[in-house]
Order: sequence, then structure tokens, then C-alpha cells
Amino acid sequence: MKLRCAVLDDYQSVATTVADWSPVAEEVEVVTFASHFATEDELVAALAEFDVIVTLRERVRFPAGLFARLPRLRLLVASGMRNSVIDFAAAQQCGVTVCGTASASTPPVELTWALLLGLARGIVTEANSLRADGPWQQTVGADLHGRRLGLLGLGKIGSRVATVGLAFGMDVHAWSQNLTEQRCAEAGVTLSGSKEELLATSDFVSIHLALSDRTRGLLGAPELALMRPTAYLINTSRAAIVDQDALVAALHAGTLAGAGVDVFDTEPLPAVHPLRTAPRLVATPHLGYVSQANYATYYGQAVEDIRAYLDGHPVRVLGGTP
Repeated sequence: MKLRCAVLDDYQSVATTVADWSPVAEEVEVVTFASHFATEDELVAALAEFDVIVTLRERVRFPAGLFARLPRLRLLVASGMRNSVIDFAAAQQCGVTVCGTASASTPPVELTWALLLGLARGIVTEANSLRADGPWQQTVGADLHGRRLGLLGLGKIGSRVATVGLAFGMDVHAWSQNLTEQRCAEAGVTLSGSKEELLATSDFVSIHLALSDRTRGLLGAPELALMRPTAYLINTSRAAIVDQDALVAALHAGTLAGAGVDVFDTEPLPAVHPLRTAPRLVATPHLGYVSQANYATYYGQAVEDIRAYLDGHPVRVLGGTP
């Protein structure tokens, strides 16, 4: 009898076409789910008869309670090599092997600039107006050349964002708790003396930090109040780094010129969420990692993970081996 593999949140219905699943076809039946399961009860009802689950990024939480309710589960494959919503200790206790995949840093870099440029030049407003035969030219674009780009975080993604900013002729500054002068010099940017200094002096602030106890709620109402009313905030990192209520309030009050957001406290975003109607906002449905090349990697390596597990030699194991 074949093992059953569930592929979760395949919104675009591409999981089985962007990668070659033939290496496991004789032993594994693959079922894809295009809709998100909003509750744990829904997940259990849908996944109770599956031996393998492929989950995309951090869309679905796997706490201890869920592992306990899925006794048939033996292999969980998560895209990327870092995941904050899987209880690895519980997986190990329940005999579930968890494996990851590679994940490119270039797609979120590109989306960061899509949001930043869209905000700066009023792309959404002007495009919608043109399609609706509205006013011809409503906005005056914000310049990038000579303006300051402040980066919260200068890791793989932040440093690539910095490179593009420098190419635009921007004055790029960066800050994070452990960032050094040497690291900034290597990236060709200036180290800000503090988070507060970076927020108060930047025309554009872009967040590129991992979510942790230190970064959760890093930008609340007091921090957003430091930013200039002509400044823009871009978050393609993690929603919890920014206080969502404080951001909505700042956008409504006009104390920020605008924000570009790709991550949310609840995903998919509820229909009544205040960010859906917030002014001065360009928002995308967590597309940072959603690209053809990245998906080919995610699902191609998911197949490799399943094949290796079937052969008794799991690869890219996360959180230890049960």
C-alpha cells in the first residue's frame, strides 16, 4: 500500500508541476490542498490518514497537540531550513522526522524593492486611476537618489537590499543589536548609532530581521512616532516585529507617508482585518518567497527529502532525528 502525502496551502496549484515527483510516485500518493485550513480541528480532519505532510514556510503551526492528534504522521517536510512554528521536541517524541529545503534570499529582496518603489512612485494609485479613467497624475513621486535608506538587519537579505539601494545612489544606514562597524563596511553602508537614530533619520526603513524574543514588538507606537511623516516603512520579514495596531494607527493619522507590508499577524488575512482598509498602504499576500525558482527548489527538494526518508537515510533533518 502506498504512503499518502499531503501538500498544504498549494494556493496556485503548482506543487506537482514545478517539480518532478516521479522518484517517489510508485510508493507515495500525493494529494494537494489549495485552500488553507484555519483551525487545528480542520487540519486533523483533513490529514488524519496521511503519512507525510509537506508544509510551505510557516503558514501552518505544528504544536505538540497537533502531532499528538496525527498518529499516522511519520515525515514532515517544511520549506526552508529554519521554522519557528514547528515544535521539534514534540515531533521527535511522536516519532516524526522533520526535514527542510533550501530557500533563496533573492525573491524577498526583489519584493522588498517592488514594495518600496511602488510606494515611492504611487504605482497602485496611478495604475488604478488610469484603468478607471480617473485623474491623470495624482501623485508626486518620492526620490530615491540621495535619500537615506535605513535597514533593520544586515544579513543575507538586508545586505542584498543594501546593494540595490547603493546602486540607486541612496545613503544606506543599518542597525541591529549585534551589528558591527566591520560588517557594515563590508556591505558599504554606515552603522547607525541606535535603532532610534536610524528611525528618526531615514527616508525609507526596511526590516530584515529574524523573529525572536528580542525582535518581537521591536517597532511599537513610540518607535513609529520617531519616523518622519515623509518616511516609508517596508516589512517583508515577520509581522510580529511591528505592532500591527500601532502601524494601522500611524497610517490613519498620517504620521507615516506610507507602508509596504507582505507579512501579517494572521494569514491568510481575515476579510475584516484593519490593514485591508488602511490608507497609505501597499500590501501583498506574503509573496516574499513566492517565485518560480524558489518553488522549484522547495518542492524539488521535498521530493528528495521523501525519497531519502523512504531509503532510510533522511537528509536536511531539522531539530534532530526521532
